[in-house]
Amino acid sequence: MSVSDNNISGRSNDPEQIDLIDLVVQLWRGKVTIIVCVVVAIVLAVGYLAVAKEKWTSTAIITQPDVAQIATYNNALNIVYGSSAPKVSDLQTNVIGRFSTSLSALAEALDNQEEPEKLTIEQSVKGQPLPLAVSYVSNSAEGAQRQLAEYIQQTDEKVAKELKLDLTDNIKLQKTTLEDSLKTQEVVAQEQKELRIKQIQEALRYAEQANVTKPQLQQTQDVTQDSMFLLGSDALKSMIAHEATRPLILSDNYFQTKQKLLDIENLKLEGTEMHAYRYVMKPTLPIRRDSPKKSITLVLAVLLGGMIGAGVVLGRNALRGYKAKAM
Repeated sequence: MSVSDNNISGRSNDPEQIDLIDLVVQLWRGKVTIIVCVVVAIVLAVGYLAVAKEKWTSTAIITQPDVAQIATYNNALNIVYGSSAPKVSDLQTNVIGRFSTSLSALAEALDNQEEPEKLTIEQSVKGQPLPLAVSYVSNSAEGAQRQLAEYIQQTDEKVAKELKLDLTDNIKLQKTTLEDSLKTQEVVAQEQKELRIKQIQEALRYAEQANVTKPQLQQTQDVTQDSMFLLGSDALKSMIAHEATRPLILSDNYFQTKQKLLDIENLKLEGTEMHAYRYVMKPTLPIRRDSPKKSITLVLAVLLGGMIGAGVVLGRNALRGYKAKAM
């Protein structure tokens, strides 16, 4: 046995080495096929990148409005409800809550369209309700930024309109309540006046029956209903005439209610601006698109083309070998 025979025998007993070398040789001989497949894959990838719909995401961060942004609304509530009006902090929380709810409803409506639009609202800081991160996806960077700003403004205007309508309804209700209170107090005052006149008339009747024409008391401040007739019929007649033309005696509460009603009637809501949010970060102009990723797509195209080319080469060689053995 020669040395060459020993080498051949060693190779025959090491199939993995022989297969690896043979595999590399087959791939090298079929390199043109592999290169063609890679080029075709790259061309297809470039074509995909040319026609694929781009996705750009613009993001804004918002939080509750400043006190100045809801000053008109807050002042109106203070006038309408006085000490019962909500605190400014509670009002800010309520307003941003309504804004977030309306924006979420808009996002759901956009997602249910025939051509869905992606608008998302989530916490900017995990575990904290505020601030909120609002994102919108479009097919261009400028379009994403512009559309996100429009949707935020649209929601803000909607919430402001709703708050003004609620405030208008509250004002009408409060005005009705105050007007009813004034009427009730006037009725009570009128009844008190009529009762006073009846009491004096009753005392006059007693004085006339007792033939008391002149005052019989020295201290008039101690006069009671039972002793009123002692003032004399002349004085009592004068009192009746005076009471009949005397204005109603109204309490301080009546005038306080009247003043509150006048303050509400003088409220002017037209032309006032109110905002339900404040920007922490305005809608960004994205500089990197979400998809398609050019570099990743080309790398995957090269890998996929190479794998397909290698598969073609190895499959073709395997088929030739099988045919050769069959013959």
